[in-house]
Amino acid sequence: MYTFLIVIALIISVLLILVVLVQNPKGGGLSSSFSSSNQVMGVKKTTDFLEKATWTLAIALLVVCLVINMVKPSAEEGTTEQSAVQEQIDNASTAPQTPAANMPANSTSAVPAAADTTK
Repeated sequence: MYTFLIVIALIISVLLILVVLVQNPKGGGLSSSFSSSNQVMGVKKTTDFLEKATWTLAIALLVVCLVINMVKPSAEEGTTEQSAVQEQIDNASTAPQTPAANMPANSTSAVPAAADTTK
């Protein structure tokens, strides 16, 4: 059910993108190509259809997203699954830390010194 709703949400999203791209922000869009050739068919109906399709798809996407949120699979109550990040945080907080006072003052770093190439 969850996967089916995700697929429906993706299809609605693609259709919404296509309907919005067909529209022209200045009122032309798909209807502008019909305006000069045929006024009898009614250019206003094309714009009305695109506007209704946009609102319908937007509301449908909102509803599907809310339903997805309600039916999403959740972890069972008996199991405690932690993310990898949370495990690293837990491991870092329980790992013993060596204090800086115990380190010798003459310790060298792990990076070797650069060779003198001025000869």
